[in-house]
Amino acid sequence: MGPALLFAPADRPERFAKAADRADAVIIDLEDAVAPAAKAAARDNMAASTLDPATTMVRINALDTDDARLDLAAVARSNFHTIMVAKAADVDAVAALSEYNVVVLCESAAGILAAPALAQLPNVVALMWGAEDLVASLGGTSSRFTAGVRAGSYRAVATHARSQLLLAAGAAGKVAIDSIYADFADLDGLADEAEDAVASGFGAKASIHPSQVAVIRAAYRPSDAEVLAAREFLAAADAAGTGVFAFKGQMVDGPILLHAQQTLRRAAL
Repeated sequence: MGPALLFAPADRPERFAKAADRADAVIIDLEDAVAPAAKAAARDNMAASTLDPATTMVRINALDTDDARLDLAAVARSNFHTIMVAKAADVDAVAALSEYNVVVLCESAAGILAAPALAQLPNVVALMWGAEDLVASLGGTSSRFTAGVRAGSYRAVATHARSQLLLAAGAAGKVAIDSIYADFADLDGLADEAEDAVASGFGAKASIHPSQVAVIRAAYRPSDAEVLAAREFLAAADAAGTGVFAFKGQMVDGPILLHAQQTLRRAAL
């Protein structure tokens, strides 16, 4: 899975192929992006889609809803084997979906607290968090500051939840997916947040508009200078053959070498 994921509403099948052309992976959305009256047709659109199952997942409704049962029945008629479970929190319910690769979307207080247990499930391949639903579940009104010098940045509770999910995913060796940046016209703000996601360890970031994909990809793509430095570090490490060594006046040890390896991995995406 590449770093730039793009949601595509399942009631707009004409957007499926376009999303696949733009992004590294497509999330066909049966949940929030689809009005209740359009869900039946949306399920049919998803089931009939010919997108590549290797780079496509289907977001279904929360497992404690009737819509989720209908969503799963539709997914069973499709070629897709990866699902994103909205508002995931029930560990046993997610574990029961053993026939699928599952991306758990933790977007409630219960979901964030359950993230460590969810991450340990063998059928869970990745974890994502959602800010607005999380804050709403707490009775709040906004995940971000709307005025002042911190305008656009996350409030403390959202930052805490983001970190909690990243740690849960990392501890289990699973991919962590950063949440969407809702203001799709603010590409500079997205760039800053995507760069932080890369530096913090998120393996991918979700988007809601095609214009956001290039910004996310650019954040994950290391510069030529970073790639060259990483290669030099690793070559010097091979030559030194020790755990810690000096390189260009800097002491180099395990963490720096891991950073270099991650840089080359991102360069190959």
